[in-house]
Amino acid sequence: MTVQSVATLGGTAYHITVGKVAHGLMMMTWTPNPVPDEICFDAIKAGVDAMPPGVKMLLNSGEFYAQDFGTANLELLARFFEKYPEYAERTFLSVKGGAKTEGFPVPDASPENLRRSVTAINAALRGTKRLDLFECSRVDSNYSVEHTIGILSGFVKEGLFDHIGMSECSTESLRKGNAVHPISAVEIEVSPWAIEPETKNVLKTAEELGIAVVAYSPLGRGFLTGQIKKFEDLPEGDVRRHLTRFRNPEYFQHNLTLVDKLTEIAQKKDITPSRLCIAFIGSLGKKVIPLPGSSHVKRTLENTYSADAELTKEELDAIWEIINSYEVKGDRYFGAEQAMHLWG
Repeated sequence: MTVQSVATLGGTAYHITVGKVAHGLMMMTWTPNPVPDEICFDAIKAGVDAMPPGVKMLLNSGEFYAQDFGTANLELLARFFEKYPEYAERTFLSVKGGAKTEGFPVPDASPENLRRSVTAINAALRGTKRLDLFECSRVDSNYSVEHTIGILSGFVKEGLFDHIGMSECSTESLRKGNAVHPISAVEIEVSPWAIEPETKNVLKTAEELGIAVVAYSPLGRGFLTGQIKKFEDLPEGDVRRHLTRFRNPEYFQHNLTLVDKLTEIAQKKDITPSRLCIAFIGSLGKKVIPLPGSSHVKRTLENTYSADAELTKEELDAIWEIINSYEVKGDRYFGAEQAMHLWG
C-alpha cells in the first residue's frame, strides 16, 4: 500500500515530487538515550517504502541534532545509506545548519561559518548521500538576508549542495531571499497550537511565490497526540521539559483543553488526534508538507498515511473554530528571555 497524497517542492526543486508528509529525524539522536540504529533504519525505510514510484520521501536533519550539538544525526544517516545505498535516490535530504554553539546553537551567517557548516555536513555524510537542500536554521540579524542567500547561492554553483531553503523566517525575509535565489522550501512551525499571524503571512507568501512550506512540529511536539497527560510523562533530560508550554503547570493544564477539543473531532471521524492534526496542516496548501518526527515504524507509517485522511469542510471549519476561539498559553520555546530568533 502506497500513499496517495504528494507535493512538489518550489524554487529550483520545482520538478521534485515528495510525499505529502515528511520525516523528521531529530529525536533519533537529540535525546539522552539515542535510538538504536536498526530501529531508526526500519523507521526510515518504512516511510520511503510507502512512497509511490518516482516520489521521494523528504528527510529532515540538522548539523547539531545531538545532546552535544554534534553531527550524530548525520552520521546516523551515513550509516543508513552505507547499509542501504539504494535508498539514497529515493529520498530528498534537507539539513539545517549555519549555527555556532554558545551553550545552545545560535545563528552565525558569517561567510566562514556558513562554509564550515556545509563542509561539516558533507563530511559527516561521507559521500553516502547528496545534500539536496541546505537551510540556515535561523536568520542571523547580523547579516542581511540578501548577503546570506547570496553566499549560499555561490555554494550551489560550487556544487556543495543543490537547493536553498529558509527556516523560521518572516514574510519579508522570505521575499528578500527568494529575490536573490529561488527558495525551494521554507520551514516554519505550524500546528493547531502554533498558528500565529506571521504563520498565516508566510503561508500566503510561500503560496504566491510557489515555495513549499515544510511545517515542523505539526503535533505540538507530541502534546497534541493526547499521549502526554502530565509533565511527568516527559522523560528526564527531554528538551520539552524546558519549554514554557510544558514546564508551567498552569499553561500545561490549560492547553490540555485544546487537545480534548481536537480529540473529540478525531473520535467522530474514527482517526487518531495525530492523523487529524497532520491532515489539517496538509490541507493548508498544495505545497504545505507536515514534518512530524518519528523513530519507530508504527509511528512513521501513521504519520506518513495521515495526509490521505481527507477532512470535510465541516471538519475543517470545526478545527478552525477551535483555533480561532482558543488562546494557547505560553510561547513556542523557552520564554521571552530566549526568543530563539523566531520570525527572523
